[in-house]
Amino acid sequence: MAINNMPDWMSGLESEDLTFIKNFILASGSLKEIAKQYGVTYPTVRLRLDRLIQKIKISEDTVSVPFISLVKKLAINDKLDFDTAKLLITEYKNIKEEK
Repeated sequence: MAINNMPDWMSGLESEDLTFIKNFILASGSLKEIAKQYGVTYPTVRLRLDRLIQKIKISEDTVSVPFISLVKKLAINDKLDFDTAKLLITEYKNIKEEK
């Protein structure tokens, strides 16, 4: 696949996310091996993978409204706590339904 045909979900990732994906593939998907490579615990690697999965899902969510996507991204990147994100999304949806 040429670089100009890069999927949207991939183009939205940071370089360290792409490096993690590369290392994960080269380690045959072994989280234990990745933990050893990065010098961290298995739960830390699992959390990183879970956040990466969430980033990819958000970028693939084509029915999502840009505002909701932004709030979700902020929550995933720990810029906004989860409860506040849920509240903002709920209020946004309520306002949109009223119109």
